[in-house]
Amino acid sequence: MAQHTPQMAEKIKILYLDDEPDNLTGFKASFRFDYQIFTAVNVPEALRYLAEHPDIKIIFCDQRMPGKTGVEFFEDIRGTFPAPIRILITAYTDLESVIGAINRGNIFRFIKKPWDQADIISAIDEANKYYHTTSVLSIKNEELRKAYAELDKFAYSVSHDIRGPLSGILGAINVAREIYDIGEMKEMLFLMEKSLKKLDTYILSMHDYYSLQRGELRITDVDFNKIADELRDIFGMVAGTNNIKFDITVDQREPFRSDTVPLMLILNNLLSNAFKYQNKAQADKSVELAIVVHRGIVNIEVKDTGMGILGNHIGEIFNLFYRASSQEAGSGFGLYNVKSALLKLNGHIEVNSALNKGTTFKVSIPTK
Repeated sequence: MAQHTPQMAEKIKILYLDDEPDNLTGFKASFRFDYQIFTAVNVPEALRYLAEHPDIKIIFCDQRMPGKTGVEFFEDIRGTFPAPIRILITAYTDLESVIGAINRGNIFRFIKKPWDQADIISAIDEANKYYHTTSVLSIKNEELRKAYAELDKFAYSVSHDIRGPLSGILGAINVAREIYDIGEMKEMLFLMEKSLKKLDTYILSMHDYYSLQRGELRITDVDFNKIADELRDIFGMVAGTNNIKFDITVDQREPFRSDTVPLMLILNNLLSNAFKYQNKAQADKSVELAIVVHRGIVNIEVKDTGMGILGNHIGEIFNLFYRASSQEAGSGFGLYNVKSALLKLNGHIEVNSALNKGTTFKVSIPTK
């Protein structure tokens, strides 16, 4: 009989459990050229192979074994090794007693003894297709679970963070109805303006979030000196009014190509946080931005004299809606958007921080 050769980059890994060594030897001799065969003469040996080779796709098991039937073996491993497809080998006379138990072991199909080579090959092909189908479905289900969890957090955050500023505005309006002094009225207007700005920032952050999730990259030449000028205009007033020294240095002696939108989002968010979370007790406050383009990579460093981040928080600061500080109200989108933008640009970010001493973000992004 001609050998059947699966059209795959790697051989399918198959485990065959049978208490009769002759059956194992015959099985391996018949299929060793087409598949990677592991044979086990008892349950402990089979379990060892499954633990050592988590990519075993198919398990054949004889029904009649001393101490434990094939159905019982499959039922036992259903929870610990759920991925491999289970095929039972059983004698015709055992079929009636086996059929009622097949569902308990989640058995894909059974083959009658003595088995035929064509039946084994057909069973392997079907089981392999089913294995890949269920693997893809499992991955999609996990992605869906994460998406629902993120949606739940998103819905909660939206209701919380939007209602907060709106409640502040409504409260100020109610108070203003009873105010006739111009000075007090201006103070109420200032509070309303502050709430509206907070709401506007949150909406813009949501816009950035969805733009990053859905948008495609638009690659152009990037002039970091021009970007630096824009950033000076954006943050210069904040630096001046809060007595924060703001320095930008750029070293670009070669072309660099990327999408300026996610680049600006990264820089804006990092600088915004650097100014927002300054240590108010610090006498000499500063924010430093250094941009160096070298050998096709831009290295960006944002350093501040801010409050710093607790060590056990650093691993979580890029999570959606995470806030590491209550000093300033944030949307919880900023650093998550930074991470999403870096994923689009194939970039990398490192964080070094000391509580009450400041934080340094180091970003590296390759040219396109």
